[in-house]
This record gives sequence, C-alpha cells and structure tokens, in this order.
Amino acid sequence: MSRRRLHVVAAVIERDGELLVSLRNPKGTRPSQWEFPGGKVEDGETEAEALVRELREEMGVTCDAGALVKRVVHAYAETDVEIAFYRANILEGEPRPLSMAELRWVRRGELPAFDFLDADRLFIAELARGEDG
Repeated sequence: MSRRRLHVVAAVIERDGELLVSLRNPKGTRPSQWEFPGGKVEDGETEAEALVRELREEMGVTCDAGALVKRVVHAYAETDVEIAFYRANILEGEPRPLSMAELRWVRRGELPAFDFLDADRLFIAELARGEDG
C-alpha cells in the first residue's frame, strides 16, 4: 500500500523586511503551529492557481504567485507532504485571518523562535540565515 501524498503550496510574502506567517487553528491537524499561508493544490489546478485561490480564501487578499523559492518533501507518520514555497505579492487587500488563528509579520531572525510545522523547519532555518535566493 502506497503512502498518501499531500501536495501543498505556501506563500513567502515579504513587506518592510518582515515575512507573513500564519498560526494554525487549535483544532484540526497539527494544531496551533506556525506555517506560511497557503494550502492544498486541488485536482486540475496549477500550483500558481492554488496559491492565488488559497490566499484569497484564507486571508481575503488578491495575490500573484512569483518564483518558486524551494520545494520540500517531508514524511509525517500518516502522510508525505510536498510543499512548494513561492514568492507572492499582495496586489489588493490587507491580510486577515479568515481560516487560521492568527497572522503575524515577523523578521527573519525571529522565525526560529516560533513553533513551525516540521515540514517548514529546514526552510525556516535557511530564511533566518538569509539563504532564500
């Protein structure tokens, strides 16, 4: 039996030297951990389309999907997760936490102090060191 694989996109949105991060809801999968805004890629969607849709649904903003920054595959106990991190720019609206517990703008050096999802941790360490190309 093959393992389930979840395909996810996440936005790296930077403004005034800070990155936008979101706190997962206290109920559900991996509760109350930090991540980059984004979500699942649905069947028939490109990664860019999924990112734009997820940011509209989760934060009420219109964004573009820029360059791919990093792709990570992480094995959790129950599933494998493939995350594609894209640069994104907010074109319209101010981000609000519509489907997450909180949104926060954070300086790169502060990122390691947050309890991020295991799948995000290597990328977080790279961002904190300024290694995101």
